[in-house]
Amino acid sequence: MKEVGFIVGMGGKHREEKRRERGDSMETQKQNSKKRKQVFPYGNYKSYYGYRIDQGMDEDPRLKVFRKEWFEGKDCLDIGCNNGIITIQIAQKFCCRSILGLDIDSDRVQDAYWNLRKALRVNSTGNKPVKASKLQDKDHADDSGNSVSALSNVETKKHSSSEQIDLLTIVSFRRENFVQSRHPPGKNYDTILCLSVTKWIHLNWGDDGLITLFSEIWEMLRPGGIFVVEPQPWKSYESNRHVSETTAANYRNITIRPEQFQEILLDKIGFRTVEDVTSGLTLSKTGFNRPILVFRK
Repeated sequence: MKEVGFIVGMGGKHREEKRRERGDSMETQKQNSKKRKQVFPYGNYKSYYGYRIDQGMDEDPRLKVFRKEWFEGKDCLDIGCNNGIITIQIAQKFCCRSILGLDIDSDRVQDAYWNLRKALRVNSTGNKPVKASKLQDKDHADDSGNSVSALSNVETKKHSSSEQIDLLTIVSFRRENFVQSRHPPGKNYDTILCLSVTKWIHLNWGDDGLITLFSEIWEMLRPGGIFVVEPQPWKSYESNRHVSETTAANYRNITIRPEQFQEILLDKIGFRTVEDVTSGLTLSKTGFNRPILVFRK
């Protein structure tokens, strides 16, 4: 009888262990489900450049249609910079005087500073290492699978050690909601970029938010300044309209369509000229063949 009781007891113990294992498995499934359901209502995808840029590419294909005269020796602003890869590549390739990347998501700003440190390490051969304390965040590991290695291969102007581009003094990042922020009247730029951002501002702040974006950019540009915009097509709005209640409501009330942006920027905002440089854009992944328009103030 004692042996039977022992066997029954062991059977109960095994059943309890199995229940715990099932419970752990269910908890893991719930956590994985939460990860899968994570939404990005502002387009602030963690792996954005990981799926926009093909593995093995030297640089973002949009850089091939950008011109040096838009950036060299200029003060530049990148609105919606995400993890900062293209911001850093512009500074490296075109030798800006300064470039500030803004993003609404503080996590993406941390990613951008991590990528900046990555670029500094790659470029600092023979130079003293840069102290992390000079950057405004703690060391941040990017586990998204992003192709930050693209930074190491970007075409850069050859400099001697004494002439090495000091990215730390040129490139900076800041968390900011551009549409809802007040911008000091004395701060102006020569070139402002807004790449694949207009849709998210439009969906989150409607037609008024879009006009505010365009108006603020015009005000912040110096005379003769350049505005580079990459608008997403209306079909893309349809795909993302349900990411939040706000975007769903705004989608129903939007009256301005992306194909009207050019007319608005020229006739209502006040830009003098526009050039479509899309024809020179190659090697973009399917779904990212978007127009790139260059307006001059």
